[in-house]
Amino acid sequence: MKKDLNVMMLSWEFPPRVIGGISPHVFFLSKSLAEIGVNVHVVTCDFPGVPSHEVIDNVEVHRIDSYKNPSPDFATWVYLMNMNMQKEAAAIARKAKNKIDVFHAHDWLVATAGIGLKHVFRKPLLVTMHSTEMGRRDGVHSQTEKMIHETEAWLTYEAWKVICCSDYMVSHVRWAFGLPEDKLVMIPNGVNRQVYKDTKSKDKKTIRSKFALPDEKIVLYVGRLVYEKGIHILVNAAPKILEKVNAKFIIVGSGYMKEQLSSIVKSMNLEKKILFTGFVEDDVLLELQKCADVSVVPSLFEPFGIVALEAMAAGSPVVVSDTGGLSEIVDHDSTGIKVYPNNPESLAWGVTTILLDKKYSKHIRKKANKKIREKYDWKKIAAQTKQIYLSVLGEYSKSFWA
Repeated sequence: MKKDLNVMMLSWEFPPRVIGGISPHVFFLSKSLAEIGVNVHVVTCDFPGVPSHEVIDNVEVHRIDSYKNPSPDFATWVYLMNMNMQKEAAAIARKAKNKIDVFHAHDWLVATAGIGLKHVFRKPLLVTMHSTEMGRRDGVHSQTEKMIHETEAWLTYEAWKVICCSDYMVSHVRWAFGLPEDKLVMIPNGVNRQVYKDTKSKDKKTIRSKFALPDEKIVLYVGRLVYEKGIHILVNAAPKILEKVNAKFIIVGSGYMKEQLSSIVKSMNLEKKILFTGFVEDDVLLELQKCADVSVVPSLFEPFGIVALEAMAAGSPVVVSDTGGLSEIVDHDSTGIKVYPNNPESLAWGVTTILLDKKYSKHIRKKANKKIREKYDWKKIAAQTKQIYLSVLGEYSKSFWA
């Protein structure tokens, strides 16, 4: 297939470097764009044991020196990493067989590099805002948070278009940065359904036996152990759930709240019922998602909610907070259950409703799978993204920049 559109994506994370949801998003989006005739270069940070340049599914991946010298703080490291990224990305763009048409930055962590490249090459810059500091922190409080917020504002100002993964994020970003409505566009995140089909499912009893007793229902949480993800709400709801159902809570992920949560679990004498696994390998996580009797996403702030999509794709019924992007992904009483945010009693009700009714659980799984096929397929998302690129280039060609 002839590739007549050339895009350079910038992201501080890309597999095998996975910190959050940006990494899989860029991976599957770039791969799906390549399948429909877009020549994609991904510029990202280096990772131990991985080549500095490789081609993955027709996507050229360049891993740059992410600045390994000691830095006084994270903000300083981000700035220095961006300096290296801009320098190396500019060299890659100049040597590229086809001239780059569009630069596409993902979040504030690559803002300086993206904006610099825009002005060096005088080409359009697009940004996908996966989250905001104001949303993550419920406001801007410290100097570091203010710096990040101002960087996000600068990035959205410089961008030709700002892509958000949910209608909620469109309104949130418009409010947070005072952007005109015609600068914002909503393209949802996606999920790779094929990975759940391709994975050789082991005997469920064998998988379950590693984490739970035969008569225990598995309640699964996957995510960072941080305040905005609402993990403390699930821990506080656990005793209420256990009053009605014999369950095992599997908590996958790490974060600064782990020690505090472990102390709460110990104080409730629930060490045998709540298991903190930390990081698990992808194949183990896939099997866990398939085995889970219910998956819980109790976030207080959630721009999109990719974990909910992944659970739905795996066939695990979901209970989510009625907030942010989760409200759009889940249709209450159809593709999942929505509960009040920051409310352990409501969360306990949602979880027990799923666990106590097999027929209802089956209904939820069936409806969820249908919605994922129709709305959150990466091929459809890539087609929408390509159309935005072409639209921007049409506007660019008539501008003084061209």
